[in-house]
Amino acid sequence: MPTAPFRLHPDLDRHAIRDAYRRDGRVRIHDLLADEGALTLRNWLKRREEWRQILNSGDKVYELDRATRDGLSEAQRRTLDEAVMAGVRAGFQYRYESIRVPDGIAARLAADDPLSAFAAWLSGAEALDFLREVTGHADSVFTDAQATAYAPGDLLTAHDDAVAGKDRRAAYVLGLNPEWRAEWGGLLLFHDGADRVTGMVPAFNTLDLLSVPQAHSVSMVTRAAPSRRYAITGWLRAQRQPD
Repeated sequence: MPTAPFRLHPDLDRHAIRDAYRRDGRVRIHDLLADEGALTLRNWLKRREEWRQILNSGDKVYELDRATRDGLSEAQRRTLDEAVMAGVRAGFQYRYESIRVPDGIAARLAADDPLSAFAAWLSGAEALDFLREVTGHADSVFTDAQATAYAPGDLLTAHDDAVAGKDRRAAYVLGLNPEWRAEWGGLLLFHDGADRVTGMVPAFNTLDLLSVPQAHSVSMVTRAAPSRRYAITGWLRAQRQPD
């Protein structure tokens, strides 16, 4: 069974949160989790070694575990980095580390770790009813999840999360960064027009909730960042959760 119980903070102003989301199509919820839930997640993620780097080249997606990356020569690392930067200049590009959570109910319940426990809780009655109330999407059935870590040079260029067949109603980002400055990068950017963006600085125990489709990106983390940018991300989905 999953470890580490989670619960919503009892002081959340549900009406204000709902009104902001319905007005703007997005909202940042401060102090989402009560007790030590967010700290438990951050500490667990910092200890893990099974992170896989996810990056794309056009429509092709590549996954590199840490052993594979450690085996790359300096020349190979430079070539890979140059390819990522070329992708940023040319179109849609991403690079970050991920630990995925299975969608299935049984697999989540069988796992004995805080990340799977959080994913199971987020699809349970307390959290799911709250997300339905905020977004207005009563047809939402479950949330998928993955942990992400952005190191210096990692980023995610503009996209809107609309994927045929996924039935995504809203996207979420649970921030797990106790200390962060805007100058370190890793901002969640909302693209409100050709020449206007609104940015949210990574923070701790905050849930950024945004409607789908909506253009957004994650700015490149800079070398000034003292740690990786940790978050748990996913989507509120209106389709049957696998058993």
